Amino acid sequence: MSARIFCERARAAAPSSPRATAAPLPVRHALPRTIGVALLLGPPLAAAATEPPVQVFAPIVVTAVMQDSPLTVITDPKAPRQPVPASDGADFLKTIPGFAVIRKGGSNGDPVLRGMTGSRLNILIDGGQIGGGCPSRMDPPTAYISPQLYDRVTVIKGPETVQYGPGNSAGTVLFERDFKRYTQPGHAFEGSLLGGSNGRNDQMVDLRAGTPDVYMGISANHTHAQDYEDGDGHRVHSYYDRWNADLTLGWTPDDDTRLELTAGKGDGKAAYAFSGMDGAQFLRESAGLKFEQRYADSALEKLEAQLYYNYADHVMDNYTLRRPDPSGMMPMAMASDVARTTVGGRVAASFRWDESLELVAGADGPANTHNARMGGPAGGMLPDYRNQPRLRDARIGTLGAFGELRWTLAERDRLVSGARLDRAHARGYRLTAPATGMGGMGGMGGATKLAASRSSTLPAGFVRYEHDLAAAPATFYAGIGHVERFPDYWELFGQHVDKSVAAFRRLDPERTTQLDVGLQYNDDQRLKAWVSGYVGVVDDFILLDYGRGMMGKSQARNVRARIAGTEAGLVYAFDRHWKGDATLSWAWGENQSDHRPLPQMPPLEARLGLTYDSGIWSVGALWRVASAQHRVAPGSGNIVGQDLGPGAGFGVFSLNAGYRLSRTLTLSAGVDNLLDKTYAEHVNAANAGLVGYVNTLRVNEPGRTGWLKLDVKL
Repeated sequence: MSARIFCERARAAAPSSPRATAAPLPVRHALPRTIGVALLLGPPLAAAATEPPVQVFAPIVVTAVMQDSPLTVITDPKAPRQPVPASDGADFLKTIPGFAVIRKGGSNGDPVLRGMTGSRLNILIDGGQIGGGCPSRMDPPTAYISPQLYDRVTVIKGPETVQYGPGNSAGTVLFERDFKRYTQPGHAFEGSLLGGSNGRNDQMVDLRAGTPDVYMGISANHTHAQDYEDGDGHRVHSYYDRWNADLTLGWTPDDDTRLELTAGKGDGKAAYAFSGMDGAQFLRESAGLKFEQRYADSALEKLEAQLYYNYADHVMDNYTLRRPDPSGMMPMAMASDVARTTVGGRVAASFRWDESLELVAGADGPANTHNARMGGPAGGMLPDYRNQPRLRDARIGTLGAFGELRWTLAERDRLVSGARLDRAHARGYRLTAPATGMGGMGGMGGATKLAASRSSTLPAGFVRYEHDLAAAPATFYAGIGHVERFPDYWELFGQHVDKSVAAFRRLDPERTTQLDVGLQYNDDQRLKAWVSGYVGVVDDFILLDYGRGMMGKSQARNVRARIAGTEAGLVYAFDRHWKGDATLSWAWGENQSDHRPLPQMPPLEARLGLTYDSGIWSVGALWRVASAQHRVAPGSGNIVGQDLGPGAGFGVFSLNAGYRLSRTLTLSAGVDNLLDKTYAEHVNAANAGLVGYVNTLRVNEPGRTGWLKLDVKL
């Protein structure tokens, strides 16, 4: 096939608007001189009305993820993206404006949205929850997620939905797979191979087949990397290796009925620069059952029900991926094995009346059980941990009911609102209490182990008004939401909290009330732009105080806080081939009780991109800039880490390229951190100072990194 014919077919296949029919404009000779101003200031909204429309190619390499509708981002996790395609869920989320990641090593970082982390961010995989087990948060939920095995990732920012569980003060993230009824027997295949610096190599396959009555899906991946080097050439303890495999079986007796069974398993290991131990096992076992029934000619549109089971078994040790340090705090080989079982379900009904009123109502809830055991390797000084009994230490669960309504008031006006009520409970089985005569020595040798329970009722709700402007293809929105969040496992039983009965009962649920406003613009031709802002008050914000020294005592406590921030982005097509994009994010927080900043808040960050796409090949550049962060609260933090002091600003420049070999093959490549800059993110876990590695305050980011990826789609 000639290049000319293939180019014409590629253009015909590219997504476009029905209005995008006029001839393209020539490339502007002044583009290199004006691109910086265009990206920072943006083009006038009238440009699309005064110039012929332009057809824009879908990007080969994604460098900027844009907000699709008010407070909602939907993106394809299978698409190549820069920086190097993600190894886990947190790695993927950091490419979305508003997200940051607390780095711990090469993988398994903790996602932060709008300066908030942990259970303030609801994360669901195929509608179910999975929880990590490590008391020091070495295995966040995203550590068990391989993004490329999913078809769609949806992010809903702020407390602007009630459909996916309680406590989503920062937002909700949905990793989802799509299966539909086959109209005739067929099959599809997607796969990819990735190779890169520091021994990075990934493989992924996704095979699907079916008939009108049944379907099947098999997806699997493997990802591996050796220790990376920072910009100064210093090696960072960051090796990882993991795999996942999932099976889906479905029955579709007609167009309106679907019954689906899923099962999956995964495992891996990861080295950590922030800890005295590494992750020697990340075992995941999952199972789920879904039922969906649609109804025609009825106010009841759809009925869906789901049951799920997720089991995470995480082993931490200091001998599998390193040697014990005889002069350190753990001179002998030792291991800790923690496991968490999550069982839950959801039932929901969708209604529609007169094309103007839609309602989703239902109930959901998970139950979590956590256990632990300790020891060492076989033949070591400590008993083999695999032969030790598992001791249950915690049980946490919620059960709630919700309703979310979408009301079209007029042609250009909509009202979206929702309410939910949850009952949350927790029980600790190994809490401490001072023994008689021991005074304040709870947790020391004189402490006794007790069981205690607590529960809370958690109301939540929101209302949002949306208005489509008459003068431009834009939507204005404003919403206010309130959510209450029950303390999570790490805040009640984690490594950095007081695990006494008194502290367990004293910590109150967190209550967030937040206003979100924004503007969404999309002319379907040249310009897509959005800006959003939020301001909120958090009563009983759960703050962690990290103890200092050998006798320092860490604790979780409630404070009153204020939060605010903004995100913005735009994509502008200069002509058929040239496209620029820019995003901006900023988060701010204040601890009003102590009159100091909230800790672990990411700094102001901007991303500027420029892409040329011929239809067959593309080249692009990405410049990421983060400002210095001087608003810090040393000694305070969240369940992942604490403020380590002011953070320096940085700028990182990266390049990418792509080539459409055929309709089924796409080759992409990139060089991240082209100038080999040495830098660290402000939100970070403290470097543990391991033997054989350079001791830095924070875990440094990778230096210059090259990668090459081949995608196959049949």
